[in-house]
Amino acid sequence: QEQLVESGGGLVQAGGSLKLSCAASGLTFSSKTMGWIRQAPGKEREFVAGITWNSEHTFYSDLVKGRFTISRDNAKNTVYLEMNNLKPEDTAVYYCAASRGIIATVDLSSYGYWGRGTQVTVSS
Repeated sequence: QEQLVESGGGLVQAGGSLKLSCAASGLTFSSKTMGWIRQAPGKEREFVAGITWNSEHTFYSDLVKGRFTISRDNAKNTVYLEMNNLKPEDTAVYYCAASRGIIATVDLSSYGYWGRGTQVTVSS
């Protein structure tokens, strides 16, 4: 059974850093585009960052570009999100997701597998 498990969330002060991890099992991780999506309280889920199966292409929301970095290790079936210069508006539950097929985009419907999320709270 496909499973995505996020870790690394927590409470951090504004300007601080966190690194999220997502371990995948039960799916062909190395052929999937992986993404990070977040949902703040009272708001809809929004795309944060994505990375293609071979790490050749990465893509980001304008809200996090230059502060967040997505990466992956196919040998470990793990995708990461390094978050720097965190802001209070980055507070959200962060979800890891895998593409339905090979390709996924900023469109959340292109992701077919989701983790349960990890809470990130940034205090001012």
